[in-house]
Amino acid sequence: MSSDPTPAGYTYDDQLPPSPVSEERLSQLLTDVMWTDDDAPALRRAGEILSPRVGDILDVWYDFIGSTPHLVEVFRGADGEPDDEYLAQVRQRFEQWVIDVCTREFDGQWLAYQEEIALRHHPTKKNRTDGVDSPSSHVPMSDMLALVVPVTLSVKSFLADGAQEGDDVEAMHQAWFKAVTVTLVLWSRPYAGDLW
Repeated sequence: MSSDPTPAGYTYDDQLPPSPVSEERLSQLLTDVMWTDDDAPALRRAGEILSPRVGDILDVWYDFIGSTPHLVEVFRGADGEPDDEYLAQVRQRFEQWVIDVCTREFDGQWLAYQEEIALRHHPTKKNRTDGVDSPSSHVPMSDMLALVVPVTLSVKSFLADGAQEGDDVEAMHQAWFKAVTVTLVLWSRPYAGDLW
């Protein structure tokens, strides 16, 4: 791993083109998942608990992905085997994503980076960020969307372990679930085209 704390390929900055999804549409999506004024502080508190444990969280997710042949398939190198460097670089950005979901404002810049992540799963940009020669041209949308379950369910135990007196674990978990769901809906945009 690099000594630079910024993950390789992490481009959360104002240089990204704006998302084709408007902030008004994002507001509608948040309404669709029943986002309330109580969710933002619950998600921020979840971030305080999850950030120090983000490596442990990714261990759980990567154990699952690595032991599931059709999921690890998208990380194959030209030799057909999982590309360890590719997996490591994506993992660093995945760790940062956990922190960003909990700590970033859901604004135009956040939308722009969600679009960038979406394109990196789609044939438009898959493999480019890490310069890999993978025969996998995209992450199947079905797998990407189905991962909302392990990414959501596995976090609850981390929230419970780190909770202090007065913390509402269920509220934090619900806020995490809603935020992750909106994120994955945004990531589906390039796949769905005009039907999105």
